[in-house]
Amino acid sequence: MFCGVDEAGRGSVMGPLVVGAVFVEDDSILKEIGVKDSKKLTPKRRESMYDRITESADHYSVAIMTAEDIDLRREHESLNEIELAMFAEATGSHPASVVYADCPDVNESAFQMHLSARLGGTDVVARHKADDTYPVVSAASIIAKVTRDRLISDISAEFGEDIGSGYPSDLKTIGFIEKWIKENGCSPRYTRNSWETVRNIKSRLSVRKITDW
Repeated sequence: MFCGVDEAGRGSVMGPLVVGAVFVEDDSILKEIGVKDSKKLTPKRRESMYDRITESADHYSVAIMTAEDIDLRREHESLNEIELAMFAEATGSHPASVVYADCPDVNESAFQMHLSARLGGTDVVARHKADDTYPVVSAASIIAKVTRDRLISDISAEFGEDIGSGYPSDLKTIGFIEKWIKENGCSPRYTRNSWETVRNIKSRLSVRKITDW
């Protein structure tokens, strides 16, 4: 049994960080499905593949961390350390002889060593862009991405407004956060307040308020 693991939402300013893991004895079914890096697929295609992956894989799991928990953990841990723990949680949910990971750290060998240690010595192959190389990691990226997209959709529904993708590059997301802070004096729920993006928005709006006088 081998496993692939990847994340979705690492750089997001709103919404959770999601790690997906997929376990298979043979990745031929994943190749047949045509899995690839989730970012290269349309939302509709990802949803379709998600269903086929979850039906075909021997096992799959997800680890989810809320924006609030990320902020708390960031007080004493780096984002890489947070992801390492989540990768270990997701991949440790089922036995595997080898774990293939899309490495979030610039140092592949260090991340590989630390994840292996967390898993009790399990062989780990951590590579950048592993979701382009290993079908089982591509499948894990799809599980993570679809799970996160669904959660973002739930958040939009809760606010009664489309918050966008949750990423700092999304003008819809930034516009929503700015409007909420202007109207309520605080960030909206599900926002990662430890992100520099949010601090900059608050600082900019604070300066505007002073100059309004």
